[in-house]
Parts: sequence; C-alpha cells; structure tokens
Amino acid sequence: MSPDMAARALDVDLLARELGNWRTSSVSGPAYLGLADAIRLLIVDGRVPVGSRLPSERALAEALRVSRTTVTAAFAQLREDGYLNARRGARSTTALPVRPQVPAEAGTPTVNLAAAALAAPSTPVLEAFAEAAKDIPPYLQEPGHELMGVSALRAAIAERYCARGLPTDPSQIMVTSGAQHAIGLILATHTQPGDRVLVEQPTYHGALSAISTAGARAVPVALTEDGWELDAVHAALRQLAPSLAYLIPDNHNPTGFIMPAEDRKRLGQIISDTRTRTIVDESIIDMWMDEAPPEPLAAAVGRHDLVLTVGSMSKSFWGGLRVGWIRAERATLATIAAIRPSVDLGTSILEQLAAARLLATRDEVLPERRELIRARRQFLVSLLARELPDWQPGPGRGGMSLWIKLPAPMSTALAAAASRMGVDLPAGPRFGVDGTLERFVRLPYALPEPQLEEAVELLVRAWHSITGTVEPQQQALVV
Repeated sequence: MSPDMAARALDVDLLARELGNWRTSSVSGPAYLGLADAIRLLIVDGRVPVGSRLPSERALAEALRVSRTTVTAAFAQLREDGYLNARRGARSTTALPVRPQVPAEAGTPTVNLAAAALAAPSTPVLEAFAEAAKDIPPYLQEPGHELMGVSALRAAIAERYCARGLPTDPSQIMVTSGAQHAIGLILATHTQPGDRVLVEQPTYHGALSAISTAGARAVPVALTEDGWELDAVHAALRQLAPSLAYLIPDNHNPTGFIMPAEDRKRLGQIISDTRTRTIVDESIIDMWMDEAPPEPLAAAVGRHDLVLTVGSMSKSFWGGLRVGWIRAERATLATIAAIRPSVDLGTSILEQLAAARLLATRDEVLPERRELIRARRQFLVSLLARELPDWQPGPGRGGMSLWIKLPAPMSTALAAAASRMGVDLPAGPRFGVDGTLERFVRLPYALPEPQLEEAVELLVRAWHSITGTVEPQQQALVV
C-alpha cells in the first residue's frame, strides 16, 4: 500500500467544524493567512494528526464557503512553512517542520502559556527521591509490576482523603502514571466507541483528547459566568443518558471555579438519581486562593459505586513526577485492573515511593506553593488591567490560570499571532466541543513574574496585530 493510501483522510465537514471562527484572523490581513493559521494550530495542537490527508481544495472551499483561490493560497502557505507535504497527483498531507519555526522577530524567545504548572520545590523533591532510594531495596527482589500501586503510597493517599472528610481504605486506591493516565484507564474500561461522555463547557482539554482517543463523544453542558447550572446538568443526564460524566468541581480548569458545599449535595443526589458513573477530577485540589474547597464530591453521592475520583502529584508538587491515582470502590478498581495490563503494568516504583514521602511534607510545602500562585495571579491581573483593559478575567478564585473573556471572538486568531511572536498559547476552542469558545482564552499564572511580563507584552502586540489597532505606546507618539 502506498503512503498516500495508508494516510488517514480527514472528513471535510469535521475539519470545517474544528476550524471554528477562523475568519477572525483576516481582520488585518488576507483571508488565506487566517485559514492557514487555523489549520496550523490544529496540527500543532494535535487535533489534526500529522500525516493526515487534507480534503481537496475544491471540497474544503465549498464547506467553508470561500473561493478556491483562498484555500489554494492557504495550502501554499502551509507548504512553505513546513506544515504540509505535497506530491503530484495526491492530496496534501499534514506535517511538522523539521525544525521549529524561528519567531517572526529575531531574538524573540519562546514563552510557554500552554502548561499551567509550577516548577518543582527543589529541596523537598530531591530529599523525597533520596529517601525513596533507601526504601526501594525490598522491591528489587520482586518483578516490580504493581497494578494497584505500592502500599506506602496507597496508604498515604487514603489518609489524605480521610482527613478531607471522605473515609477511604488503601484498597480503594489505584496508583496510575498521572491523572491523564487515570482518565484514560477509566474511559477504556467504561466506554465503547460512540458512547457519550458528559463534560462541562469549558473543560480540561486533556480530558477531551482522552475521550476522543477512546472513540467516545463529549457532550457539553455550559458553565455560566458564576459556575455550574445544576438544572442543566440534571436535564442533560436524564435526556442523554451518557455512559460517563467528567466533572472538575475543585479549582476548575480553566475557569478556577469551586463548587459550593450545597451544590455538591444536590449534584451528588443528581448523580445517584440518574445512576451516572462520574469521573471527579481533583488534580488541582491543592491550588486554592482564599479557603480550601469543601468535602470531596464523592462524599455527597449516596451511590458510592458511581464515583471515581482522580488525583495527581503534578500540580501540587511537580509535573515531572508522573504519579496519579483513582479512588473508587474495590469492585470498580478490580474491573479497571483487569484491563490495565493491555495498557501498562504499573507505575514507576521509585516515583511512587518519592510521592509517598512528599505527601508527608504537604503541610510544609503546599502553603508556600499557594502563596506563590497568589502573588503571581495578582501580578498578572494587574498587568492585564494596565495593558489590556478590555480583556475580562473571570471571577474564579482557584486553580492556576485566568479564564479571560476577549472583546471579540478572536481566540484562534490571537493564538496564531502569538505563536508567530514566540508565545505558545492554546486557543479557547481547545477547552470546548465543536469549535466553540472563540471569545475566551486561558492565561496561566504559574510562570515567574518576569516571564509573565514578557508574555503580556507579546500578547499586546499579537492582539493589536489581529485587530488592526495601534498599540497605546505608538498612539502616544502621533502628533
């Protein structure tokens, strides 16, 4: 079979939906550049697989209701930039440049706003690994395949849940290689291709990717400007009867909302009444600003077998420590354990032992981490108020990022322009379903203040480049 026959062909209507409101990129430039930018972002974000065959120019032009000349010029630009490969007599296939593109302006460094995560607290992490190395000798006498996790870490995680008001036995914990891995295992166990999974809109883009990878279909329930609309959640669960729900009630990613205790009680009743198996993502549970979140949502659900709570060391301690977990009923974990060997044979023993040591230091380490993000959040909010006053940060007071409402639905255009200036910024539609959320963008405040200042400076330039306006500094020079 030739390479072109083996390549995946992209459905033209699906591609058109994924492109969203790409036309906003052409406010201050040709339409073909806006289309090229939007396709490039889909490739970079992984929403269009590398090596896929794009639809024909004619078919895409008809689906987007633009001239074929616009599509032809966009494809030509993508080929020039290294994002398309073309062969005579065959459709263009997506690609990544052999080397990263040099930012448009020489000397412009790359600023990463794609990851909302702090650097590690070096001393506690180094000490935890040193102690873990002393703890590991007994495990070296065994194969090292721990499907459920080492007992020391499972006990430490269970104790943490007990302290938060959710009685938990170590046998109710399965250790995974991060939260994303945990979500993938649950989806592999409890969904079939085509199944519906209820999600908030917006939500964590990694969960949306995992749902798509499992062959399931994310169905959204929109958050309001203040948080969850539980009547809408209840109606969606009754009408759609999804195989799973995926919810983030604590320091919601990306909005920062924290579900009040009273709403948790009602949501727990809704989950029980509709018998909906629910993933509760607590990956960012420790990153609160004002006061700790209420008791875990699982404590409010009468049907304990319905809730699978996912946690992680990544945001609390360090993203390089790939340790997460699932807290669920024993029978539920046994079902997941039965399919896990087809995915992996367990999590790194050394990292588990280090994680157990780190959890014992949480009362000393986490307050310092929260203080750090409080200061950086305030710094970013002040910068935006001064440099981009039309951008409206949402009211959420938890997590590690601001959910910004833009003055116009131009998130994809902004991400494309920022990329050309050396800023890695996910567009709003990455956090939603079917190309929506063009009026929003997520700005993490986990970076050190000098990098945040540099990022905002570049975002100001990117914003003015796509809106066709003049930067305030430049306006002051006009006489």
